[in-house]
Amino acid sequence: MQLIIQETAVLRPFKPPFDHDHLLSLSHIDTDRNLLVTLRYLRVYSNTLHQQADPFRVISAALSAALFHYYPFAGTLKRRLPDGRLQLHCRVGDGVPVVSAVVNSPLSSVNYLDDVGVEEKFAEQLVPDPDPDGDSIRPITLQVTRFSCGGFVLGAAVHHAICDGLGATLFFNAMAELARGSDQMTVDPIWERSTLLGPRNPPRVEFPIHEFLSLDKDFFPYEGSGKRVIKDCLSVKEEWLDQLKGLLFKQSGLKFTTFEALGAFIWRARTRASKVPGDEKVTFAYSINIRKIVNPPLPAGYWGNGCVPMYVHLKAAEVAEQPIWRTADSIKKSKHNATNEYLSSFIDFQELHYEKGISGGRRVSGFTDWRHLGHSTVDFGWGGPVAVVPLSRHLLGSAEPCFFLPGKEQRIKVLVQLEEDVVSVFRQEMDELEKGKNGLFFSGSAI
Repeated sequence: MQLIIQETAVLRPFKPPFDHDHLLSLSHIDTDRNLLVTLRYLRVYSNTLHQQADPFRVISAALSAALFHYYPFAGTLKRRLPDGRLQLHCRVGDGVPVVSAVVNSPLSSVNYLDDVGVEEKFAEQLVPDPDPDGDSIRPITLQVTRFSCGGFVLGAAVHHAICDGLGATLFFNAMAELARGSDQMTVDPIWERSTLLGPRNPPRVEFPIHEFLSLDKDFFPYEGSGKRVIKDCLSVKEEWLDQLKGLLFKQSGLKFTTFEALGAFIWRARTRASKVPGDEKVTFAYSINIRKIVNPPLPAGYWGNGCVPMYVHLKAAEVAEQPIWRTADSIKKSKHNATNEYLSSFIDFQELHYEKGISGGRRVSGFTDWRHLGHSTVDFGWGGPVAVVPLSRHLLGSAEPCFFLPGKEQRIKVLVQLEEDVVSVFRQEMDELEKGKNGLFFSGSAI
């Protein structure tokens, strides 16, 4: 299947949002070392509404209109001296690159990219892949790829320092509103990064943040082992999850969310498959939305990073051998740390120790839940996307993140990334569950 790139346009705000070059400061959450990555993902749109419009032209016009309000997306991220933090350079006339491409086949020929494990090489062509570590970093680059059926894929490469998933969805929903003919956006964007989420004066760490974060200037969390990492796609029925949660409740008397129960199970399977020595520390990392936890709460239009990382540290032997409910309970209890003081101490810790190299440690398994980020509401006039496909391999200090995604027919799609040499054992862990050992069954595919 051949993809042909037709043009790369630089889209600028439809009218100048400012008349002089200037710098914008990011928050200390934005510049967290674990966020120095580019998130690459796809939104897949079918043409069931039989739209005749050109999606590249529609999206380009909407982007130009939205950029007047979201002009920082057209800037350039650069490191400042001496501490190396990113800051945003905004210059008159800057814009956002948008690639136009076509594929002379229908989306059905790749099953609407429903299983990215099968179509990964092709999917990688549908979104730009900018260098997240260059001297000058574009906050966002887009690609619109049209298929012969009239459907299209919107690929986005968004640097995590500029926003998180909720912030990006706020921007794409604003674009979508304008694309559908609205003359204004429902929510006006608010920057004020360093004001709303800046350090205290003087900075002070009153929450025991050192229990979760370590200092190692020479450690970079995304170096990985050098081994090939592959994707495994799992399709999980909600009724199977209900059975799992019912079993855990019977064992412990505790109620667990899907994220807690399924996350604990996958963490155990991965730890066992990786054969981590029992006395080594392993980490379950996830992020939690603090927009309403911070005092005062962040305004609705705040589109910067509004989530902080949370960590669960256990010995590998505990994760591999103890009942799943105990691991799920550790994840549940970690959520209690999400307080205003945790957030303030996290920010102040970044202020005091940034140059020393802050990380969540080694052996980190990152988990992120994309089911409630509003992806399905981004409608440019073709209806919402039929699939949302993450392509990123780096997240939350983990080189092998796990994504929980919206599924079809009362299912949850789980995208797990694993080193190739542990996949067979990981699947054996799945097989044990498929046999009904814990009342849970999986079906999936991998590459």
